[in-house]
Amino acid sequence: MFRSRLSLFVLGFVAICPVIAAAAEPARWTLALKLNNQFLEGTPLVSNKQEVVLLSRDGKLWTFHPEDAKDFRKASNTFRGYSAAEMRERLSAELGRGFEVTHTGHYLVAVPRGSKADWAPRFEEMYRQFVHYFSIRGLAPREPEFPLVAIVFPTQEAFQRYARAEGSPFGPNYLGYYSGRSNRVALYDQQTTGGNWSDNADTIIHEVTHQTAYNTGVHRRFADVPRWLVEGLGTMFEARGVWNSRSYSKLQDRVNVGRLRDFQSSVARRKPGLTAELISSDRMFETDMIGAYAEAWAFSFYLSEKMPKKYCDYLSLTAKRPTFTDYPAGERVRDFTTIFGDLKLLESQFLRFMAELK
Repeated sequence: MFRSRLSLFVLGFVAICPVIAAAAEPARWTLALKLNNQFLEGTPLVSNKQEVVLLSRDGKLWTFHPEDAKDFRKASNTFRGYSAAEMRERLSAELGRGFEVTHTGHYLVAVPRGSKADWAPRFEEMYRQFVHYFSIRGLAPREPEFPLVAIVFPTQEAFQRYARAEGSPFGPNYLGYYSGRSNRVALYDQQTTGGNWSDNADTIIHEVTHQTAYNTGVHRRFADVPRWLVEGLGTMFEARGVWNSRSYSKLQDRVNVGRLRDFQSSVARRKPGLTAELISSDRMFETDMIGAYAEAWAFSFYLSEKMPKKYCDYLSLTAKRPTFTDYPAGERVRDFTTIFGDLKLLESQFLRFMAELK
């Protein structure tokens, strides 16, 4: 009986919410169900006979086989995220008494109970600086659909346990990460391993940049955004003149000194056409991580400094990519050159600009 009802459910599901294509996305509605004895409410983004992809009301993404769902029902003709108060209650219940959760304008920040560091304002300030940076450039970020969640763990070990339980692909040397699946930032207090507050601040800046970009429409969640563009933006914001341009307005303040050093150390052996390779594929991040981050920062910095409107236009274009679809090399290059023009000329101008940076 359940299996036959579920088959009807899947067929209706597919008709209402097909796999996302380039056409307009279907209207969102709320589905309630049980998955592994856990009650979920969310909107289906993808559905077919093999899988359902559900965006839950806390911003998490769930992927499961239709037959694993039980007690499903249509809960509403519309969809909305949990309120900040609802999210705070759920997060507190999940993490337990060892954490306290602070609510700012856009953030819910969970920190170890009794922590002396004032974490929450740092996250909120980074959000506001990000919005300011793009607003004055004519790319108005939208309000997030969900309250933004950040969890600060007391130790590296606790952070790594959480990352493993969440299925994070990040290695043991990571200091923090933003997960597109859970829509959360997770990190640990580096002061417990000999670091200082500035190390924590650097991690917050980079990961909040990712989280804010994906939640305000600068990048699109669930779309295949070129990795150089994502990491280039994240590393740009590491410089104080980018994340705090009101106080630091000089060009030198906007230079990420560490990434510039990495770029300069490899520029002598840099092969021609590497920019086209970076644009067309994410492979460089698999074969030369340090070099890829340096190239991504340098090229993004050049575009944002010398062609700010075109850079924002390109961000807007990639943010319109259809979700859950591939972004092949030919389309990547075509989209890029549609806005910026000839790649060989651009690479030459880019390298000349970088040679002049100190």
